[in-house]
Amino acid sequence: MAHNFKYLFYTIMSKKAGFLSSSIGKKFLMGLTGLFLISFLVIHVTLNSFIFFNDHGVSFNAGADFMAHNPIVRILEIGLFAGLLLHIWQALVLTLENRKARPIGYEVVNGSANSSWYSRSMGILGSLLLLFLVVHLSNFWIPTKIAVFNHTEHDTFAGMKAVFSQWYFVVIYLVGVISLLYHLLHGFQSAFQSLGLNHKKYTPLIKNLGIWFSIIVCLLFAAMPVTMFLGIIK
Repeated sequence: MAHNFKYLFYTIMSKKAGFLSSSIGKKFLMGLTGLFLISFLVIHVTLNSFIFFNDHGVSFNAGADFMAHNPIVRILEIGLFAGLLLHIWQALVLTLENRKARPIGYEVVNGSANSSWYSRSMGILGSLLLLFLVVHLSNFWIPTKIAVFNHTEHDTFAGMKAVFSQWYFVVIYLVGVISLLYHLLHGFQSAFQSLGLNHKKYTPLIKNLGIWFSIIVCLLFAAMPVTMFLGIIK
């Protein structure tokens, strides 16, 4: 009985490993981690939108303090970073595999005939997003974690005002948001397609939902540094 169970377990695990190492499996993981990161964006943009209450950061700091000290959220952060790293890794692997499959480029490339510019530039957009993420974490996430580790209070809103009072940080964030917009315009629908959720009846709906989601989320993200820099948010 125990031998049969072990055999079944190893058989299932080997099949899963074989699937995840295949091209389809890697795209499946890419889509799964993509949707996970999209769900995080919803939470992140909702919390950041608390600054639009324009109450000197009272609501925003309350939300940020809850997120920083909630044990469940802190555990989810581990999953978030794991998902982010896996998403980046899968993107690199798939890019390299695609290049190996077609090492010699076509003499005449008419990419616009088959795909949009942003779907062909996910590597560039992803690299810009990665650079933006490093800047973002160093400005906000790391100072917050240092305060939590030292059991001291941290005024995240004041930190945002200080960062966004400098025009070059505003420019960096806007470039990051634009990269995120184009990344989402392709990635939202692509994530569902990679998971096999592709149907002529539902795909147009998912595509339109992805467009609106991308625009709304990125407009909210862009409005934060701009309104703070212009002094609209106090």
